[in-house]
Amino acid sequence: MITMDTVGLWAERLIVGNSRPWLCRRATGRTLEIAVGTGRNVSFYPPDVELMAIDVDPGMLDVTRRRAAAAGRRVALGQADAAALPYADESFDTVVCTLALCSVYDRAAVLAEMRRVLRPGGRLLLLDHREHRWRQAHPADLALRGGFVAEGRRRLWFGLIERLAARRP
Repeated sequence: MITMDTVGLWAERLIVGNSRPWLCRRATGRTLEIAVGTGRNVSFYPPDVELMAIDVDPGMLDVTRRRAAAAGRRVALGQADAAALPYADESFDTVVCTLALCSVYDRAAVLAEMRRVLRPGGRLLLLDHREHRWRQAHPADLALRGGFVAEGRRRLWFGLIERLAARRP
């Protein structure tokens, strides 16, 4: 499987720039990272963030576990489907998802789950691809249609990558 880890750091820096630290440094309080993958974001979170992360792939969680240990970062990891999060309503201050919504079948359902687990006033932080195959909407557009309120939105790499910081009202 090709991941951003196999593409290489130089390519990621070129394509997404400083987006990982830009997003993760905005996380506060109890934070959930959706589809953590290989844990590329772990070292960018502020030290006072209580970090939890999920992924459907146990192999990815193993890589994240090793990466978090190497960074000296505590992360509560769990195997879960982003479309059916195993958390109570309004249980997180921040939800982060980077470069993963592009691989989800029902992006609207996943975004609805993100909204459900965020407390009112909580922050959604997204980084994802913009693809022409998404006739209904791109991830950031779906988030805004789903009731989130944009705080910051920026397109990168000729508009193919987009990052969004938004709040749940």
